Amino acid sequence: HEHALRVAGLEMAFGDFVDLQREVDRSLRAETIDLGIELPTLRRFAALAERLGLEDASELAQSWTSIHMASIREALTVPAHHESVLAALAIDHRLGLCSNFSHAETAREILDDSGLGRHLTGVVVSEEVGLRKPRSEIFAAAAESLGLTSEEILHVGDSLRADVAGAATSGMQTVWLTRRVRDPEAELADFDGPAPDFALEDLMDLPVLLARLAGVEGRS
Repeated sequence: HEHALRVAGLEMAFGDFVDLQREVDRSLRAETIDLGIELPTLRRFAALAERLGLEDASELAQSWTSIHMASIREALTVPAHHESVLAALAIDHRLGLCSNFSHAETAREILDDSGLGRHLTGVVVSEEVGLRKPRSEIFAAAAESLGLTSEEILHVGDSLRADVAGAATSGMQTVWLTRRVRDPEAELADFDGPAPDFALEDLMDLPVLLARLAGVEGRS
């Protein structure tokens, strides 16, 4: 957002600003994201301000983070049916969120704005934990937030590596959501990690799956 340049009093092309941010991010990745450690948005922008030789790097990082997160919230859309699905599931199940997100305050605001947060017993955000999926520690934190063991949890997510592999390695059953996956069969064929226990096209299919699983357990 070009407002970020005006805040810092910078006279440079916005494209050059973005390119420099990407360069700074790449230099930070090796010691953070590549190791499963979260790279907070504040740290990214503080490093960028220092790279530009600007004073008050911490204050600028706060301003740039606010601008960036506001743009994310403005662009974000939540499928209209998700809130009703969670509301129905929450009657009989403890629900939680385990999210890779670099600014926890914004993540929680999005949950509140969308109406999803009221249905969740536990919320675990990588920026607060300091670690990202697929690290086992963040899944352990999610289980603790729900007051459940890993074996009692069915983890739902759309990333084979971060969600399916991470949760499976942590002892959870897994559901792979494919609504945003262009070619699920090809992606699964290229994946060398543990296969998901279940695959669903959309979250609206989850109540039916849970009902079937409950029926199987009732007959066993």
